[in-house]
Amino acid sequence: MTKKQKKVLLRIIVSFLLCGIISFFKCPTILYLIPYIVIGYDILKKAWKGILKKQVFDENFLMAVATIGALLLQDYLEGVAVMLFYQIGELFQSYAIGKSRRNIGALMDIRPDYANVEIDGIWQKVDPDEVEIGTIIQVKPGEKVPIDGIVIQGNSTLDTSALTGESVPRDIHEQEEVISGCINLSGVLLIQTTKEFMESTVSKILDLVENASSRKSKSENFISKFARYYTPAVCYAALFLAIVPPVISLLLSMNPRWSDWIFRALTFLVISCPCALVISIPLSFFAGIGCASHEGVLVKGSNYLEALANAKIVVFDKTGTLTKGTFEVIDVIEGQYKKEDILMYAAHAESFSSHPISQSLIRAYGKEIDSSCVKDVQEISGHGIVCQMNGHSVLAGNIKLMNQYCIEVPVISKSATIVYVAIDSVYAGAILIADEIKETSKQAVSNLKKLGIQKTVMLTGDHEGVGKEVADELGMDLVYTQLLPAQKVEKVEELLKNKNKKDQLVFVGDGINDAPVLTRADIGIAMGALGSDAAIEAADVVLMDDDPLKIGKAIQVARKCIRIVYQNIYFAIGIKVLCLVLGALGIANMWIAIFADVGVMVIAVLNAIRALRI
Repeated sequence: MTKKQKKVLLRIIVSFLLCGIISFFKCPTILYLIPYIVIGYDILKKAWKGILKKQVFDENFLMAVATIGALLLQDYLEGVAVMLFYQIGELFQSYAIGKSRRNIGALMDIRPDYANVEIDGIWQKVDPDEVEIGTIIQVKPGEKVPIDGIVIQGNSTLDTSALTGESVPRDIHEQEEVISGCINLSGVLLIQTTKEFMESTVSKILDLVENASSRKSKSENFISKFARYYTPAVCYAALFLAIVPPVISLLLSMNPRWSDWIFRALTFLVISCPCALVISIPLSFFAGIGCASHEGVLVKGSNYLEALANAKIVVFDKTGTLTKGTFEVIDVIEGQYKKEDILMYAAHAESFSSHPISQSLIRAYGKEIDSSCVKDVQEISGHGIVCQMNGHSVLAGNIKLMNQYCIEVPVISKSATIVYVAIDSVYAGAILIADEIKETSKQAVSNLKKLGIQKTVMLTGDHEGVGKEVADELGMDLVYTQLLPAQKVEKVEELLKNKNKKDQLVFVGDGINDAPVLTRADIGIAMGALGSDAAIEAADVVLMDDDPLKIGKAIQVARKCIRIVYQNIYFAIGIKVLCLVLGALGIANMWIAIFADVGVMVIAVLNAIRALRI
């Protein structure tokens, strides 16, 4: 408990004991004002401040009016009881929210406190914000990696659970990249930083989590608008209940029973307090986002969590999402040139590209690339590379590139990605490259269908044979092949146009050239995007690693969260409407009113906390 919560708890205990003493010794009932002041002075103070600021209609005002009214009617015990149980409910709510925040804080406890930097031959702790790019930092066992960088000395294992949700440590060696937020478990590492702290992975993740609450769901916006109009409405209704029936009775020459109707109005006010809704709905989403973070899924806002719960179509990019994206050359088919020359020209042409296929060609060539002999490099998106090398015109790309330059090539009917190479407008040969399907991709697609996803779609730039083979193996409903990046956007727009209005379309990509499609989909999920700034910026949901199973997990978290939200809405409104009717009819007394306020709030908050676990 915090110091403030302990203070409130002490006031509750003191007030409870004072009420017990006054009741047991049958003291004058006016003495109930003492425990009332002890337990309720802060509520009265907040209500008065609200009146001065012309922000009258809130729960403090409702409690103040209801309890003061009860005291004026000399129902001292019930007036104190309302305030006492209200404070108990507020304390419970404060503790529950604090606990959920601490749970999420523990899950996301990745912010580094310092970085070890060598100054005048001595390793000193400095603020990570002060560390510049290229600085050598030391990370000892048990310390967090403070900034993204490359290991230049040392071997170790890293705990990435706070980032990815995976409990298995990751081995790290020299010349490998490390991301901030991981915990060093064994050896001492020397890391050369590649980013400033504010641009590092840990900063971006914390920024996403901290700003998630600003993107509110439709349910949260509904509750905010509901409370804005509901609270004044019930206040006027209570005033009506206190005045109109007695006046009508007077006009009819009947006993007006002022005290009875005023007490009904006060009961009405206590019942109507909207705390259960105003507190539990945002708490449910907060807990849901925290649960997703624990599973290695960053959701940028509760609006995206709500949309994810209604997902019915999931569209995948193939390379790097369903497949490992680690291409390997499996064969070289000779044309007018020998295998060694075909690889040499292709590797040099592709040496300026960071695409996984380009990197596989460079690895297969296995020799040092002399980039000085390559000139006039032009990368044609979705086609390939055109360049000049040692006075020769070189083309390296797919069949579309060959057709564009009117170069005749043989038909190769093999299930692999084919890079055709042409030199001086003559077909030189072809390189076959294969990509391995991830172990969990098939299970991920199967899980999505079990979750009620109506359509799974795969988009790829590969030729038809490779695309269909992968789609069939994974159990995809639809596959579109030989697509340029712009055509992927067109296919997503076509799917969006043909879906039901309430259904949500999810696009999952690995962050490489996927930003336009991630932005266009109802929900964009960037997979394994910790190192891709563009993907983190464009996506609505970020998976901390490249496991496709996390997609189904994210949908499960979202659906559980939304179920809890609607349970709380229906339960709270249902109980309150019932008790309001009973209160207006004089059937519900102040004790039932206390349950309708505090009891319902406690139950709703307990239910909301369930969203922390899946």
